Amino acid sequence: MRMPLSVPTAALDSSVCAPLPVLGQNVTVPLVTGGEVTYAPLDYAASAPALQRVWDDVAAYAPYYGSVHRGAGYLSQLSTDLFENSRRTVADFLGCRAEDQVVFTRSTTDSLNLLAAAIPADCQVFVYETEHHASLLPWRDAQVTYLNAPRTPAQAVETLERALADRDPYGPALVCVTGASNVTGELWPVKELAAAAHAHGARIVLDAAQLAPHHPVDIAELDVDWVAFSGHKLYAPFGSGVLAGRADWLQAAEPYLAGGGASRKVARRADGGVDVDWHTTAARHEAGSPNVIGVYSIASACRALTEAGFDGLVAREQELVSRVGKGLAEVPEVQVLSLFGDDAPRVGVISFVVRGWNSSHFAAALSAEYGIGVRDGLFCAHPLVRTLLGSDPRDPGECGAPEAEPGERSLNAIRVSFGAGTPDEHIDRFLRAVSELVREGARWNYRTEDGRCVPDRG
Repeated sequence: MRMPLSVPTAALDSSVCAPLPVLGQNVTVPLVTGGEVTYAPLDYAASAPALQRVWDDVAAYAPYYGSVHRGAGYLSQLSTDLFENSRRTVADFLGCRAEDQVVFTRSTTDSLNLLAAAIPADCQVFVYETEHHASLLPWRDAQVTYLNAPRTPAQAVETLERALADRDPYGPALVCVTGASNVTGELWPVKELAAAAHAHGARIVLDAAQLAPHHPVDIAELDVDWVAFSGHKLYAPFGSGVLAGRADWLQAAEPYLAGGGASRKVARRADGGVDVDWHTTAARHEAGSPNVIGVYSIASACRALTEAGFDGLVAREQELVSRVGKGLAEVPEVQVLSLFGDDAPRVGVISFVVRGWNSSHFAAALSAEYGIGVRDGLFCAHPLVRTLLGSDPRDPGECGAPEAEPGERSLNAIRVSFGAGTPDEHIDRFLRAVSELVREGARWNYRTEDGRCVPDRG
């Protein structure tokens, strides 16, 4: 019999909605020009800093760490309770339906690869070329239709409807779409796309990696079949992810990994083989010892964001989005990238290029001279970035590999991203740095090393 969870959890001041306390907020970094400055992490779209609340919860649990699911000892049973309670917390956070399953994975990429391994053999998959590679690439064994980049939300729905109308109406089909672009931050019309998919007998999976940290995600309200997201973008460390949604395809598929935990019973046959009775619950796809701390950190982050109140978090983030947008618009050399137009709703993710600058050079100068961390490259969304930059979306490239020397314009972009832990000062410093670099140039010399621009230290 399981015992009630008794591990202490940290308290959260619900009146504090922005910025939320995060780890590393007092870390200082050296500048090439001399001195130190508090680091400004503006790369939330890659990995958000862990919430202090999450870290405190994990620290409180750490002394109680034990094996999960089959141990007889007190700490083992307590850890099992914590693991399964975390599953229920995530289900509540996502608004899961009663029959939905929550499967814990390593990341969004892992979640979508799991689903790709579980789809029926004759399934048709529809995916926009604008997707992150985690959504674009897992469907290797399926019949895939890649949809052209839409230029309006309405066009996204129309493009999908036309493609679905031409498919085999009797076979299974799956649509994969992002909730918010990891390149432009723009919000996609998920509910309308779900309605279009279901009207044509298809299912839909939502890549919520960039949406869940910024907006509430409700599976039932959006009427999507599955949701995938990563803990490390949701202010939780330790490399865990989630695939939540319909159970039937997951129950019918072979286990994603074969091993202990996924099996209920294993027996030798008379002919020397092995008979296996696999679980039909989420455990079917969670073989091996699970990442209990990673799972608990996701649940802690879900609680923290819920208790802080998404309304307040979203409102403040939109103020930051507006401030960054207006600040960049005041620099004529800056071009912000967008599919749906400059006024399209977006989360705190904005990509841009600077006329006359190699993007890697610009990002290196932001870091070395201002202590600001951003991302440059193609952001693991090569076709989308190349489309936005007007180059051939089929042209190959490597993430972050500059295609010109410092001082020249590259075919890559710069991405600034922020969220619930971002203070005003980081945004102000970023906008000041952009203006100064464009107006005055870099104060240091840079060189290319291993495909990246770095400060030349002589």
